[in-house]
Amino acid sequence: MMIIVENAVLSDDIKENFFVCDLEKCKGACCVEGDAGAPLDEDEIDELQKNYLAIQPYLSAEGIEVIEEQGVWVFDMDGEKGTATIGQNGACAFSLRDEKGILKCGIEQAYFDGKSTFRKPVSCHLYPIRITKYDQYDALNYDRWEICDAACVLGKTLGVPLYKFLKDALVRKYGEDWYRQLVEEIEGN
Repeated sequence: MMIIVENAVLSDDIKENFFVCDLEKCKGACCVEGDAGAPLDEDEIDELQKNYLAIQPYLSAEGIEVIEEQGVWVFDMDGEKGTATIGQNGACAFSLRDEKGILKCGIEQAYFDGKSTFRKPVSCHLYPIRITKYDQYDALNYDRWEICDAACVLGKTLGVPLYKFLKDALVRKYGEDWYRQLVEEIEGN
């Protein structure tokens, strides 16, 4: 069965699976694995361009070089707009590696430090939920991937369902009222 909230159709996986990112185990693999950078909406491209100078000090030299050559966004192989990557199928140009070897988001670090007004692409904030846009609705699906196996284990251990782990991201995308309706649909309150 699917969950329907306003113009969004969500797979049952979003309520039935547990998830809490475990960066100590995965090392931020979602910032490097895959065949493209983070998908971007048009307004996010504007935000990245507006905030780039504030974000730049949080990036690696390689990331800066790629962004200065290609811009803050590129077309991926499917013709969609997204962040550039370092090398073919490499790390997101906006990622940085911390002292523990964990890839983190330079965009988000600048935001948390109060230097930027843009948190990070909503596609990253919502991960592991992926949105497919159709004319009349958005389809939200859980993107299962072995790089997140540790997050599934931690989520189950802590008893945190995916929709609760991603509350901030879902509210950011769809609003507080939408999220309240989602919780009512799932929990029957």
